[in-house]
Amino acid sequence: MSGMAGKNAIGTERYAPADAVIPKRLGGGKLKELVERELPSKKVVRYSLAYINPMIFTGDNGRVLGYDNEHGHHHRHYMGKVSPVAFTTWEDMRRRFEAEWRQIAMDYANSK
Repeated sequence: MSGMAGKNAIGTERYAPADAVIPKRLGGGKLKELVERELPSKKVVRYSLAYINPMIFTGDNGRVLGYDNEHGHHHRHYMGKVSPVAFTTWEDMRRRFEAEWRQIAMDYANSK
């Protein structure tokens, strides 16, 4: 995936790659990612991960699964339901998201 990294005036760097499109044979949909880190500490100050697939879920603009820290707390979106999550590291959160969206997409692809 190609990405966009940059620094802004308040000492953060932002990574927001282009949306990744998932092939239909693998469940379809797309992935969105955004992470902003404080400099020089690299502390994550804002993040958002989303698996969008309106063939699986039409509510919430097609967001089947997502993690973010908007509204001042870490939480998980799953088919319209929101629940709090513990945040350890960005890498752990991203791994968790990756495993979950892959399982959801494959379950959907195999159910057809």
